[in-house]
Amino acid sequence: MQSIDGRQWATQEELVEHSNYGRVASLAALWHDREGNGHPPARVIDGVPHWDLQTWTQWLAEHHEREPRDSRGVDRTGDPDEQLPPAGQARVLGVDASRITQYAKSAPRGWPDPIRTEKLHTRTREYRTRAQLWEFADNPDSGFRTSGGRPVGSRAKHKAPDPRVQQAAEALAARPDMKPGEVAALLADRHGKSVVTWKRIITQARKGTQQ
Repeated sequence: MQSIDGRQWATQEELVEHSNYGRVASLAALWHDREGNGHPPARVIDGVPHWDLQTWTQWLAEHHEREPRDSRGVDRTGDPDEQLPPAGQARVLGVDASRITQYAKSAPRGWPDPIRTEKLHTRTREYRTRAQLWEFADNPDSGFRTSGGRPVGSRAKHKAPDPRVQQAAEALAARPDMKPGEVAALLADRHGKSVVTWKRIITQARKGTQQ
């Protein structure tokens, strides 16, 4: 973190580590919707967006009180390390409990392995943490939900090309002097999503240009 005039300024990744929103959860959607939710403004330091830590922390707490779920129905509150049974997992993801049962039989891409299991008389109960569930929901390759909020089947036959890969490729070509991580930060500020997500997309773009 950066300290300026007695105030701490944090990058998006540092905010993830600091907050109860989840170590791996994407905060970029909140920034993208800043006009509607009152998200604090960013300050660019050394070419990377930073946020006033105290101001942002207070804003997030108030935002959770007003809207405990994000635009896709995922509950972002609570201890990220709490181990939840299937019913709790369903509540976090905003889906019916039967969906978690289906996942046990035919897991979608990116569905996390249980942190622990509990043997019952007729079945095995699997526990996962909130952080695992947030990461699954934020993984663009998991097919958890489209931007419109509709669940996507785990066996979709066709997958449309991700336009962000082309955006990443164009950004890399336009800024050959910058490191991939720096380009990811610029794309995150410009288009939303987390820096971590854009790093993953940049990796896909670089693989495509090498083929």
